[in-house]
Amino acid sequence: MQSSVTLLTQPAWRIIDQSGLGPHFEAKHSFAIDDTLCSTVGKGLSQAVARSWVHHDTIVLGIQDTKLPFLSEGTAFLREQGYRVIVRNSGGLAVVLDEGVLNLSLIFSETEKGIDINRGYDAMWDLMKELFKENDVKIEAKEIVGSYCPGSYDLSINEKKFAGISQRRLRGGVAVQIYLCINKSGSERAELIRKFYDIALKGERTKFSYPQIKPHTMASLSELLDCELSVQDVMLKLLITLKSFSEKIYSSQLTAEELELFTANLQRMVDRNEKVFGLST
Repeated sequence: MQSSVTLLTQPAWRIIDQSGLGPHFEAKHSFAIDDTLCSTVGKGLSQAVARSWVHHDTIVLGIQDTKLPFLSEGTAFLREQGYRVIVRNSGGLAVVLDEGVLNLSLIFSETEKGIDINRGYDAMWDLMKELFKENDVKIEAKEIVGSYCPGSYDLSINEKKFAGISQRRLRGGVAVQIYLCINKSGSERAELIRKFYDIALKGERTKFSYPQIKPHTMASLSELLDCELSVQDVMLKLLITLKSFSEKIYSSQLTAEELELFTANLQRMVDRNEKVFGLST
């Protein structure tokens, strides 16, 4: 526990809040921004960053999802339901983003000894436990079989998953990313992804084992805590909690140097998505 808490304890936290940018803020931009911040934090040009972000009606696919035998039919179904579809620049599998899902990236510089992968995951898990400690619930980190994008650091309460954690390491920086289902129905989100895989697989056997999704394994925090939470409520908890781990927190946007890096990183995301989906994206 101590090593992960030490990661949260920073001289200063740079806060980049992009949770209220609205429906025109695209997920491709978010992944390019995190890559940009990995570079500048890794080079020592920035303090540790906590970036919050929300994207409306977007399905984010992992690289393995692009190998689905009937991917085009699956993505056509998602678009018919009103969702944008993008492929991120890292592993994992399909997740749902909407206005009730808060994403958070903690971006650290790797020290000379490096940040062990579990230490990064544990830092985010510890942060979530701090955020919701007043709710008197046990937040577990373990794979929830039947959830979408399952992993060993699925966060759950009473065996129902409400969040998933991933990591991206780039140019001396480590981005630990989490999606938090704050409100609305977790099982309805899971049912959407279940239908996507049904359509994109059509029962075919594949080398990679895609999840058999059981919608009842997923829920939102509002459902699990039996109280109506908003993204803004959790953002306030986040700022108060980070302040307790640091002498200083301050709000920021991308610098001129970061904007230049972002342009190049965004182009890589655009190129990746055009390769998968064609020019229609």
